[in-house]
Amino acid sequence: MKVVRCIIGTVVCVLLSLMSACTMPVNPSFTLSLSDARADLRAMCKEPKSLERPVVVLAGFFDPGIASWKAADMLREATGEDDRIISVSFLTTSTFDQCRSRVIEAVEKKFPSDDSTWTVDVDVVGISMGGLVGRYGAALPIDGSDDAKRLRVRHLFTIGSPHKGASMAKLPTLDKRQLMMRAGSDFLAHLHASDIDYEIVPYVRLGDTIVGVENAAPEGVTPWWVGNEPLELAHMQAFDDPRIIADIARRLRGESTWTMGQPAPLPEE
Repeated sequence: MKVVRCIIGTVVCVLLSLMSACTMPVNPSFTLSLSDARADLRAMCKEPKSLERPVVVLAGFFDPGIASWKAADMLREATGEDDRIISVSFLTTSTFDQCRSRVIEAVEKKFPSDDSTWTVDVDVVGISMGGLVGRYGAALPIDGSDDAKRLRVRHLFTIGSPHKGASMAKLPTLDKRQLMMRAGSDFLAHLHASDIDYEIVPYVRLGDTIVGVENAAPEGVTPWWVGNEPLELAHMQAFDDPRIIADIARRLRGESTWTMGQPAPLPEE
């Protein structure tokens, strides 16, 4: 009987997930469907287009590099640029300063810069925490030192990044990065106060309870949102959402985007 109840419970959960996915609202300013997004990515694959500058894909919290590698690989296929797209993982780091150093070191190693102050110009795709790392790399260190090289970001595309803090970051932890991702932290205040001379384009999937959909864009900005894919985790699997990747790829290729006009307000969940 326990086995039967377990099977029935599993079936019910699957059906509820499917029903939820089917009733997800459609963003009027980002109406791209999953099937059309996949078709667009295949079409881009057949017609490679050179990038204007290198692209750096930054991993999220505790990502060993799988998600960032997959997202980078999808962008490579959509642009034909194998050598100018790199991914960086922060699994063995414990502070945002270490994350900052790692990404700048990776960019310097692949694309050396003679400038002692800035790296070469790059576009950045930040997955979850990676979006904050991208912003911090472009800012001065929080300790006030001004002799550290900075990341010369031109466009920052973030996917489910906790710009205003992460809902789940309030859970008990000793991890310094998680503490800094709590709403109202000195670190987030530092990012907010830092000069931004680049474009931030934030994306999020509805149902993201780890970051919180409303937290996935800087103050005063609405993220480009899409419904969650059927039977997927809204936050953990957003890194390869074909709709988001297709729109980012088009931006990197300098083509018309699927996002239109101003971002539509977030729906009430």
